[in-house]
Amino acid sequence: MKKTPLYDLHRQYGGRIIDFGGWALPVQYSDILEEHHKVRTAAGLFDVSHMGEITVKGPGAEVFVQKMVTNDILKAEDFQVVYSPMCYPDGGVVDDLLLYKFNKEEYLLVVNGVNTDKDFQWLGEHAHDQVEIKNVSSEYAQLALQGPKAEHVLQKLTDTALTEIKFFRFKPQVDIGGIKALVSRTGYTGEDGFEIYASSEDASVLWEKIMEAGIDAGLAPAGLGARDTLRFEAALPLYGQELSRDLSPLEARLGWTVKLDKEDFIGKAALTAQKAQGLRRTLVGFEMIDRGVPRSHYKIEKEGEEIGFVTTGSFSPSLNKNIGLAFVDSVYAAEGMEIDIVIRKKALKARVIGLPFYRKRYRK
Repeated sequence: MKKTPLYDLHRQYGGRIIDFGGWALPVQYSDILEEHHKVRTAAGLFDVSHMGEITVKGPGAEVFVQKMVTNDILKAEDFQVVYSPMCYPDGGVVDDLLLYKFNKEEYLLVVNGVNTDKDFQWLGEHAHDQVEIKNVSSEYAQLALQGPKAEHVLQKLTDTALTEIKFFRFKPQVDIGGIKALVSRTGYTGEDGFEIYASSEDASVLWEKIMEAGIDAGLAPAGLGARDTLRFEAALPLYGQELSRDLSPLEARLGWTVKLDKEDFIGKAALTAQKAQGLRRTLVGFEMIDRGVPRSHYKIEKEGEEIGFVTTGSFSPSLNKNIGLAFVDSVYAAEGMEIDIVIRKKALKARVIGLPFYRKRYRK
């Protein structure tokens, strides 16, 4: 398994290491529920250094990126972050990524760790001599400080006014305890928080500095288990579950990221046709009525007929009930619709409900 620069620290902090897409990463340190609640009420620190970083530079960078993704990056300002799927010609998703725009000639693409090599190859296959594409993942460590007290903790380590970093914006040069870092404010938990990109060599020192600064705020290290339950409650997609080669962003309720009115992009024709014909299936949220915990790939039925499948399911620590995300035939997607989740060969009742499951009342 690949190891992040923080691997030894995870072992030191008692992290339980698992294989996550070929990476040795901590699923938890103490308890997943405890770490989940820490992020909702105080702050948690995640190692997400397995995420991939790819730079796109050159006079043709903006035109190239605009063609590769479904969202419209021409409307983005410098130092803005744009979320977008990147699609195949048939509308299936190559990956979903964050686009950090420095200017028209320089972008940083942050991609899912398991897809880094595939994404880099895909971009390279469509590149031209006006762009230079580099996989710089090995140069970066990425820490995510998440929770309502995240700003309070990080502000102790920097003279940069963190209130100036608005939602989906970033600053490329921030001094954090003497360490230079790029800092953004996007979040994958449904809470306020920051992503901190620093050199691999500085990762361990940076982690320790943040942990020390967060003692009074109740900051705790958090693993992949809590990261998944947090993003799931906020109904944020995970590649391989809510998005994949066989699922389109329109089906995944990401139509707001698919700008069919912009000039040609890869997948536009297929997605335009899909929208015009109407979606055969769509992503929904549901809550269990009967006792049972839904899990990924469980079948969904209506009156004995299979109508879909679960993508993510779990007990929700914040809502204290069993919930799930699923793709179902569109005729069964209305809120209040009762459906059956097949758990251990038993059809257990559930109800379609609105998304997201959890919404923070105020976000900067």
